[in-house]
Parts: sequence; structure tokens; C-alpha cells
Amino acid sequence: MAKVITHYFAPPKKYIHMKNNITNAALFSAFIFCAAIWIAAAKTDKRQNYMPAKNMEGQPEELGKVKWLRNIEAAQRLSKKGQKPILILFQEVPGCATCRNYGNNILSHPLIVEAIESEFVPLAIFNNKKGSDAEVLNYFNEPAWNNPVVRIVNADKRDVTARLGGNYTAFGLVNSMLLALGASNRVAPKYLELLGAELQAKALGTEQANIAMHCFWTGEKEIGEIPGVVATEAGFMGGREVVRVEYCPAVVSFSELISEAKKSGCASHVFAEGEQQKKAAGKVVGSGAVSEKGKYRPDKEPKYYLSKTHWKYVPMTALQAVKANSLVGQRKPPEGVLSPRQVELAEYILRNKNLDWEDVIGVELGVAWGLVEKVKKRS
Repeated sequence: MAKVITHYFAPPKKYIHMKNNITNAALFSAFIFCAAIWIAAAKTDKRQNYMPAKNMEGQPEELGKVKWLRNIEAAQRLSKKGQKPILILFQEVPGCATCRNYGNNILSHPLIVEAIESEFVPLAIFNNKKGSDAEVLNYFNEPAWNNPVVRIVNADKRDVTARLGGNYTAFGLVNSMLLALGASNRVAPKYLELLGAELQAKALGTEQANIAMHCFWTGEKEIGEIPGVVATEAGFMGGREVVRVEYCPAVVSFSELISEAKKSGCASHVFAEGEQQKKAAGKVVGSGAVSEKGKYRPDKEPKYYLSKTHWKYVPMTALQAVKANSLVGQRKPPEGVLSPRQVELAEYILRNKNLDWEDVIGVELGVAWGLVEKVKKRS
């Protein structure tokens, strides 16, 4: 478990020295990791604004946007040939609200769809049909007329990670995918690791910090590199330029966050969310450089460095945008934190600059991808 946690939030070389400082936080994170999965599963499923499955011709919405195989022998052959695990979706089609939501939400998330299709052999088995579906269902001893279940197996139909049932969250699925890739001696793509880190942070719980510095553009660039930071936003508070930071305290504590920001010259003042933050910040920057949180106003140019490039038209998750903005601010290419399809889209945008692309910085990933598809269809 601990290996997965630290792997998600693997620090850049600049912060290797920080690893020892956050050992206790990492151990705590590992201890509650399993609990976080069930916490996420227990939460009421909220309909996300991902691309609706109905856009795929003839595919039931319960299957989402993934292009599934429907024959296990074919899946086994491809698994053996490509040395990829088989990701089996046992699904009720047509199904109940839980089944439809899983298809329209989780299985329509653009990065999850890409990861399933690229890193696995996708196989859909209907749990309410006779014939070959029923044979596979019986082989794995799966119940009929059931809510969605995911099993990831090798070419010999042996499980490579634990069966995923009763958990209908993106976090649960992505975590299983990452574990399966590790168990199969395959390197997980960076974009999937980042997605896992972001979803994990949300499940474990995040907190907010308001850090002032001489320039919030520089602040976003530097703070965005700190492990455990999930999202950043530049703005103004108390007459100062600040960066609002969403971070995961199970990975980096508030004190460690402020300390790391200070090392980069990006913590001249802290606007505390409460007495606990006020006390902790005072020990790092001095009590005279700490005050209570005030009225906040966001900057008109979010993710400044990204906003000056064609990358502003590429849909990203919040954490991807944080990392990409930091890289562009350092004059480094951001492709390493993006998926192949995101990079392919960026190249398409460069080739078609005349199209009416929309700035999607800060727009939810699925919604942003839908906007992009509309522009492409009009061209």
C-alpha cells in the first residue's frame, strides 16, 4: 500500500530532500489508504459532466466510452500478444441507475477511457445474458443481475489484483488499474499516476492554504512542484498577490507546505484559515507575517504560463494543469504529464490554429473535451 501512495506523489528531483521530512505523513497516508477507498465508495455518486456515452453509435450507456471486446478468447489472444492485462467489466445491460451512472461517469472519463484502451485489453461481459456471457460469468463465479464489477486478469484468466466490487468511484477503478499494472511489471503512464494521486487526495481529504509572495505567477510555478499539492489558483487577498493552494495533508502537512514555499521565496505572508494554521505558519514565517484569511479575488489570467501557449486549449485535470503550468514556466515541455491523446490533440490544434478554439483552463476535463470535439466537428 505504502508503495502506491508514495508512487502517486513521487517528488521531482528538486524535492528529493523533502522525502525524509514527510515520512510520517506518508506512513499515515498508507495506513488510511484502504479506508479512503471505502470512504470514496460510500459517498453518494454525483453525476459528473463527462462526455455522455450516447455519442458512441450503438453502444449501451452502461459501457461508457470504452471500446470493449465481447469475446474472452479474443481478449486472451490479445493479452498474450501484447503482454497486457485483461480488464473485464461485468455489467448489467440494460442496467439500473448505478450501472448507467458508472457508464456515463466513470467509464466516460477521458483519461480513464484512454488508459483502459491503451494499457489493458478491455472486455465487457453482460451479467444478465445467456450464452457465452453466462459461461464467463460462471467461470469467475460472478453473480447475475449485479451492479458493475471489474476484474483485471492475465491471459490465463488469473486475477492480477483484487476484484473491484461495491465501489463505483473513479478512485476505486484507477487504483485497481495502477495496482494491476504494477503487479504485471508494467510501468504506469505518468498521466494515470497523476489522476490516481488527484483522486486519492480527494478521497483522503484536502485542505486549503493561502500563501502570499512577490509574484503569484512565480508562486504557482514553484508551489506546483511540491508533492501533495493538488490544485493552485493565483489571486489577491489583503492587498497582496497570493496563491490559493489545495493540498493533501496526508502527503504534505501545512507546515511542510509553507516551509517548501518559503525555500523558493514564495511565502512572504500567510493568510491563515484558522487558529491551527495561524500558529503553524507563525513558526515558519514569523507571527508578523501571518494574518487571518481575507476576501479573495482570483486573477484574470489563471495558470499564466499555460495561458500564453496553445496548451490552454487542451483539456486537463486540475493536477495536470498545476504540473504543466510549472513546466511551461520553467521553459520545459509539459508532454510528460499529459496522455498521448492530449498530446495528439495539442498537435492537432497547432496544425489548425485558424479554428475557433476555446480556452479551457479551469474547465472540468469532460466538459472541456466536449467543447474541443464540437470545434473539431465544425471544422
